[in-house]
Amino acid sequence: MKVIPTELPEVLIIEPTVHGDARGFFQETYHADRYAELGISLPFVQDNHSRSGAGILRGLHYQLKHPQGKLVRVTQGVAFDVAVDIRKGSPSFGRWVGVTLSEDNFLQLYVPPGFAHGFCSLSERVDFLYKCTDYYHPEDEQGVLWNDPDLAIAWPEIDGEYRLSDKDQRNRRLCDLDAELPIYAGAA
Repeated sequence: MKVIPTELPEVLIIEPTVHGDARGFFQETYHADRYAELGISLPFVQDNHSRSGAGILRGLHYQLKHPQGKLVRVTQGVAFDVAVDIRKGSPSFGRWVGVTLSEDNFLQLYVPPGFAHGFCSLSERVDFLYKCTDYYHPEDEQGVLWNDPDLAIAWPEIDGEYRLSDKDQRNRRLCDLDAELPIYAGAA
């Protein structure tokens, strides 16, 4: 397993070791002790699986009272995955990292608690798996506008326009959420 650092120190790209031959492949997708050595030591309590068609964009989601760390990967298709630091007082507040995850590159992205998360599908079908450090609480789910001009996320171009849920279309800009955002634990 190899760790690829990102511009946001807490957000990690993980490249698992894949053993392959003419029969197919084998990979270990999670091992608590090995991930703890990387600094990912919060226990995962819930696994999720979503499927999206072409041109779907989900996010940018977060939970305020029950923040979730997420270890995400794609098992079918290709997706562009994004993590945004939304912790007030953080040195990287409002900055984002994006990485392409696919069934072929086997990469995983660790999105720590206190970050908004979203992705867009870049293939006809995307199966996306999440390991979460807290349970999903629908009443606590919040969102940041996917195309907030202050974030300037470089979403990949697709044929046509991205399709979003009604809820995600109503998300607000980060600057309009200031009073409702989590506070960075390392802030003075």
